[in-house]
Amino acid sequence: MEVTALSDNTRGDLFDPACPTRALLDRVGSKWTSMAVKLLAEAAPQEIRFAELRRRMPGVSQKMLATTLRALVRDGLAQRRVEPTVPPRVHYSLTPLGLSLDGPLAVLRAWAEEHMAEIDRANRDADAAG
Repeated sequence: MEVTALSDNTRGDLFDPACPTRALLDRVGSKWTSMAVKLLAEAAPQEIRFAELRRRMPGVSQKMLATTLRALVRDGLAQRRVEPTVPPRVHYSLTPLGLSLDGPLAVLRAWAEEHMAEIDRANRDADAAG
């Protein structure tokens, strides 16, 4: 299925298989994106260095964090600044568009944290019945 680009004044449609909204939701719905956006939003308007983000995101590999941040920058949700030092210092911050994503992700994170015990129980019940 070929994905079509939307013009600036067109709204996406999740139910249209050719709409890029599906791929965007895959990207912003990942745990690493959610964590990165939360940390960057907490720091706003300050920047956070790559190394600090990695320290504050337990379990993320350097490669996965770089991939996540690259996608945020490409989507216009974050900006990257490199200090020309040896080694280079790379800093990230959210754009206004990225800051607008923090609220919806915070609601989703809160829902997941609040209902995790129920979800675990349902999974155990399903596995036992399985």
